[in-house]
Amino acid sequence: MKKFILFSFLAIFGFSQNILAQEEVLIVEVIEEEEPSKLTLSGSVDAYFRSNFNAPNKGEFSQAPTSSFGNLPGFSLGMANIIATYEGKKVGAVVDLVFGPRGEDAVFGSPLYAGGLAGSSQIVNQLYVYWNVNDVVTLTFGNFNTFLGYEVISPTGNFNYSTSYMFSYGPFSHTGLKADFALSDKWSLMASVMNPTDMTEFNASGTYTLGAQLGYSTDAGSTFLNFVYGDQDGKLTNDGSLIGDQTSSGKTFQVDLTTGFNVSEALFIGVNTTYNTTSSGQIFNGSDIQDTNGDGSGFYGFAGYLQATTSEKFAIGLRGEYFSVFNGGLEGVVGVNGAGDGNVFAMTLSGNAKISKNLTLIPELRLDSMGQEFFVNKDLNPSKSLASFLLAAVFAF
Repeated sequence: MKKFILFSFLAIFGFSQNILAQEEVLIVEVIEEEEPSKLTLSGSVDAYFRSNFNAPNKGEFSQAPTSSFGNLPGFSLGMANIIATYEGKKVGAVVDLVFGPRGEDAVFGSPLYAGGLAGSSQIVNQLYVYWNVNDVVTLTFGNFNTFLGYEVISPTGNFNYSTSYMFSYGPFSHTGLKADFALSDKWSLMASVMNPTDMTEFNASGTYTLGAQLGYSTDAGSTFLNFVYGDQDGKLTNDGSLIGDQTSSGKTFQVDLTTGFNVSEALFIGVNTTYNTTSSGQIFNGSDIQDTNGDGSGFYGFAGYLQATTSEKFAIGLRGEYFSVFNGGLEGVVGVNGAGDGNVFAMTLSGNAKISKNLTLIPELRLDSMGQEFFVNKDLNPSKSLASFLLAAVFAF
């Protein structure tokens, strides 16, 4: 009996130890699986001064380039940008909020839910969640900045403070679902289905836009070939809501190439070229809906970026851009002839002076030269050119 009791005690003790060992293994496995996530805050604040050399700076005749951002006279505000990023092992989320004139211009398509008035969505620049399915595939769902173009909305991501015409009239943001594929160490592929361009809150037209990107990256630089295709405003339907003359455009196609690489430790070269065309659509003439059979309209352009770093504290860069509209594309952006064709050549010389790790001063000289008379000079006579100076202060955190 004593031997039996001793054997039973040892058996129970061993079984308990085995259970505890298994629990320890399970606890370790859970800890390894639930790796602590990381919440970070970043952003920027910017302001600037801008003045024309050969055109008025006040009143209704005040002149500015018709590209986005940095177009207000005198001492002016850019934006405050606050980005909260939650990054886990497999999933994460990004909330990107903007305040101020630059931010408002960037999210111009957002106040739909407020009935055209400024609502809470007016400050949302990006809002998305992502899932790293595996080492190859990442899915992103929500509102994200565009993948087209060389430049970005935040001034911390651009060398020049004012932006190019191509960036200004390409997409700013998209809302939808995209899938990124890491094909190899150098090649990447992205495919997406999205709302119409810059329609960020919800889809009011009932149509969708497709997007794609093929990328190639090395230590020296990267190249991206981008595409978007889709109906941006939907079809006209005579359900009693059509009043007066209304039009609907056809489908939009845009192809965009961006590349940039370091020639040396001190010299960088970048290139961006794009082509955008929208086919003819429909017109409601007050009684019925008719298809239009005209030629498509749109724009195209080319920009080169040359940047030289002279020291740890200073760099200088030149952007040269040719931008052209055809058949009435982007009405009011550049001066056009009777056929709706026009062009502009813009040169922008910018310096980047690093005051500290966080603060950069950007002095900038810019010359916009139109093919047709579009600006006015100080005597209020029509002019083809506009020369201006800008000084920006950009603080990143």
